[in-house]
Amino acid sequence: MMALNQAPHMLWYMLGAVFALLVIASVSSALLAWRYPQKNWLELRLRIRTWWWIVTVFVLAISVNRTVSLLVLAFVSFIAFKEYLTLVPTRRADHMPLFWAYLAIPIQYFWIWDGWYGMFIIFIPVYMFLFLPMRMVLVGDTRGYLHAASSLHWGLMTTVFSLSHMAYLLVLPTDVTGTMKGNGPMLVLFLVALTQLNDVAQYLWGKAFGRMKAIPLVSPNKTIAGFVGGVATTSLLGWLLGPLLTPMSPLYATVAGLLIGVTGFIGDVVMSGMKRDLGIKDTGDLLPGHGGILDRLDSLTYTAPLFFHYLRYLYY
Repeated sequence: MMALNQAPHMLWYMLGAVFALLVIASVSSALLAWRYPQKNWLELRLRIRTWWWIVTVFVLAISVNRTVSLLVLAFVSFIAFKEYLTLVPTRRADHMPLFWAYLAIPIQYFWIWDGWYGMFIIFIPVYMFLFLPMRMVLVGDTRGYLHAASSLHWGLMTTVFSLSHMAYLLVLPTDVTGTMKGNGPMLVLFLVALTQLNDVAQYLWGKAFGRMKAIPLVSPNKTIAGFVGGVATTSLLGWLLGPLLTPMSPLYATVAGLLIGVTGFIGDVVMSGMKRDLGIKDTGDLLPGHGGILDRLDSLTYTAPLFFHYLRYLYY
């Protein structure tokens, strides 16, 4: 088990490896454009350029002090919730309920900053679930009420409650034995790295060996080979990285990788189902080459809360 005072060094080693991968990707993109100038490499260049921005913001979010990190992650939830509300139809009469829904974001992250787990875990699923429909009823307009209330709460649960579990990893208590339990940035790095690499692995396995579609009516590009290969790859990465970044043993880290691989796939297709229902391809254009912020966070809406509770049950 790694000592707590060694953890920051390992964190920087891992972040350095991430930046090295980006450098390799950028050089490879330039070489491909030089070697095959007749092909259009614009989307690939945009994706890599956006990844530079994403990784830079992510590094700042987890490497500064806890308050700054939580503010950055709260802002990510705000942008995700705002993007979601631009996609789903809302009623003009609900401007005050929408105000209260937005106000729930800083309150939810305040519970995290304060370390009040009990309020963190029930504030949105219980109190906001009961309060928002009541506030909408007071408007007096019942046309489209059920759809508006359910859409608002689902968005709040997905973009704020689910994603805020990633932030709570930063404030988990440190174990008195001096082990690396509670080194939040490393736990967040493990979660985010495996979630994003799972997406990449499923894409590559699907392109290389994918024949049978997994859920053709929801996400035609998802294949069974991509799913199986991605989950296997993520489980292996969990086994390799878990003992370095988390308090987990190799066995538990492998199970965590399996959990992230499976639930990351589910989060992706759930968001695809929403987009297909709305008749859109991407949730926005905030991230060139990727789409909207929800297109990048879709898997995390499932992996963040499930990994958090798995880790907390075992070690906290």
